[in-house]
Amino acid sequence: MPFFDIRWQDIPDILIVAYIIYKVLMLLAGTRAMQLIRGILIIGLFAVVANVLELRSLSWIIGKILGAFIIVIPILFQPELRHMLEELGKGHIWKRAKDEEDLDERAEQLAKALLYCKAQRIGALCVLQRNTSLKEVWRTAVLLDAELTEELLVSIFWPGTPLHDGAVVIDQNHVIAAGAYLPLTEKTDISRWYGTRHRAALGVSEMSDALTLVVSEERGEVTVAVSGRLSKPLSDEQVRSICLHYFTHGGKEGNFMERFREEILLQWPGGKADE
Repeated sequence: MPFFDIRWQDIPDILIVAYIIYKVLMLLAGTRAMQLIRGILIIGLFAVVANVLELRSLSWIIGKILGAFIIVIPILFQPELRHMLEELGKGHIWKRAKDEEDLDERAEQLAKALLYCKAQRIGALCVLQRNTSLKEVWRTAVLLDAELTEELLVSIFWPGTPLHDGAVVIDQNHVIAAGAYLPLTEKTDISRWYGTRHRAALGVSEMSDALTLVVSEERGEVTVAVSGRLSKPLSDEQVRSICLHYFTHGGKEGNFMERFREEILLQWPGGKADE
């Protein structure tokens, strides 16, 4: 059959198969099975090269290895396969990758943690990663890869804990790392009353498009740094609004700055230093 002799039924057929493969890979993401898939792809690449170069011995060996995987995979990865079938049975495989309720809950957990620190005068520094990767910031920090909860953030910033002086780096899915040390702003016209946390928040906002939320332990106030600017103190509702906007939209729209500029991005005079 000619290559371009495609029926109209083949188009939805291909799309359905591609969607199922995508969902299966999403379920296996982060598990040992995904590492095995990468290994199989690498071996498959060697097999293609060996076949093109007519390396018969190598092709024979790779063929035997791939054949053995058919028996080995169900044995080695029985827990992952069982989990995948359970998710399929529950219908989770058909759900959207980002459930709106989960995103709302993460936003609420972050807001509650910030407002608790505000009420208790606990210093905090949360960096919300957007389009620009902050790997250079968190690669030397303590990697957590943990679920975002109020209790986790409060315990990290609690005075006396090993990580309370550094920043927490967060993305839309989880807490990436804690104890991260941020570059301080290079601006020379910053009031001397701004402490280290605020200068660090400005510094990371100058080098990336991240949103950085700061809780001042001296004043019991929450501020946000965006694009090298520091806001005036935020109300509780403004804190919740920023968190919700970040998790539901990622803060990626072009009008994000315009949306909040008049309301919160107005530089305010500092009080006492907040180290």
